[in-house]
Amino acid sequence: MTMPAFSARSTLRRLFQRWGAHPEGRKHPAADTEITPLPLPAQLILPLAQHIGAPARPLVQAGQQVLRGELIAEAQGAISAPLHAPTSGRILGIAEVPVPHASGLSGPAILLEPDGLDEALPPEIADPFMLEPADIARRVASAGIVGMGGATFPSAVKLALGQKTRIPTLILNGGECEPYLSCDDRLMRERAPEVVDGARIILRAIGGERAMIGVEDNKPEAIAALREAAADLADVEVVTVPSRYPMGSEKQLISWLTGREIPAEGRPADIGVMVQNVGTAAAIHRAIRFGEPLTRRIVTVSGGAIRTPRNLEVRIGTPLSALVEFCGGTTGTVARWVMGGPMMGLAIRSLDIPVIKGSGGLLALVESELAALPEPGPCIRCASCVGACPIGLMPLDMAALIRNGDLKASVDIGLKDCISCGTCSFVCPSQIPLVQYFNHAKGELAAQDRNRMKQDAIKQLVEARESRMEREAREKAEAAARRKAERERAKAAAAQAAAAKSAPATNTEETTA
Repeated sequence: MTMPAFSARSTLRRLFQRWGAHPEGRKHPAADTEITPLPLPAQLILPLAQHIGAPARPLVQAGQQVLRGELIAEAQGAISAPLHAPTSGRILGIAEVPVPHASGLSGPAILLEPDGLDEALPPEIADPFMLEPADIARRVASAGIVGMGGATFPSAVKLALGQKTRIPTLILNGGECEPYLSCDDRLMRERAPEVVDGARIILRAIGGERAMIGVEDNKPEAIAALREAAADLADVEVVTVPSRYPMGSEKQLISWLTGREIPAEGRPADIGVMVQNVGTAAAIHRAIRFGEPLTRRIVTVSGGAIRTPRNLEVRIGTPLSALVEFCGGTTGTVARWVMGGPMMGLAIRSLDIPVIKGSGGLLALVESELAALPEPGPCIRCASCVGACPIGLMPLDMAALIRNGDLKASVDIGLKDCISCGTCSFVCPSQIPLVQYFNHAKGELAAQDRNRMKQDAIKQLVEARESRMEREAREKAEAAARRKAERERAKAAAAQAAAAKSAPATNTEETTA
């Protein structure tokens, strides 16, 4: 029997303090500033890989003129997303540039020089409630929309699940639990009707019955704005959730709002739930209602070194240096630049990196904002990490197994269920970088899987070659046998013909005699 939602929430509230952490929010003063459009930069840098899956394939050449919203790179494969021109201008070419990635390596990107006119293609406007679900998914795919919360999974792939399995519940993630970041908060405050309308469009696309928008209780203005926008809608509910990290994680939000858990290595769809970010819902609203592909997003620029922290609406491809300059530059020495949030974001070394579809923030942190971490000490078995883990894992035991090289045993006790939120590292009194152990182990396992797949592929190729050589040898032997048999038959036929030829002459001689 399914536990009622209110009963599930009550139970979870009683158990809530058993997991997670509460890092200092530091969302102000950026959260207090209205969304401001950022002027176009001199050049836009558009990486071809702005999503999970294969990079998009470029469709433009150097010197080509394009309009805002024009397709400049097409998706390759099912889990991929196209790329559109964020403004009108001239294509400068395709080059290897620094991209937002933990490796620090470069990647291919289309370089676009804006012409300042910002001319757009004629939009393809539609009433979403007159469209078939499959058509909504197709339009979302064509618009290049991916998860705006940072995961960058192509949204249309999720929507298509609604045509294969029953998904009655949609959850919009408005948690935004990362410190400093407030881009989703400002979106919900200022554009609540877009978020709510996006939720209803997604419901139609997946055949869902109800939508819940989960918002942390430290965002009262956003909650009020959303409730006003959804006041007359029976299928959309705005639910307050505790402001505790990592409440913005998909698994935690689902557990809190529904009282259900995703099976190990399963998906939300397995329990009839779909999760989308509030920014993704707003992007879907614009794509379906106004034919606007995903070419811009809201980015929080904050941190102790930023002169004027604020939230900016930025064209995809804008160099990070343009955001910092618009915010008045920096004050003092920047100890670390972070793209995203401080808990799960990416430390970067260059501001030449562009804003991409999953970029939610840019932080310029000063020394005082970085924990002065001593050298990691020995594990004291205090189990703080166990109590804080939002998944209910045993981080101390997993780390011990990984240090001993027993990756299989770490998988057996839940390594693959780890969401890499970093809560265990945050609360560890010995400053052990637990999440680094887990990410390293996941990387090793992924490398082993790739190597195993490579070895399997080589084995298949060798077996196929041996089979082919055996087949060819057999076919050659059979062909040689056929040729020999044909020669024997030809020889026998020739002998018969010769015998037949000489037979009449002999008979004549015998008759004459």
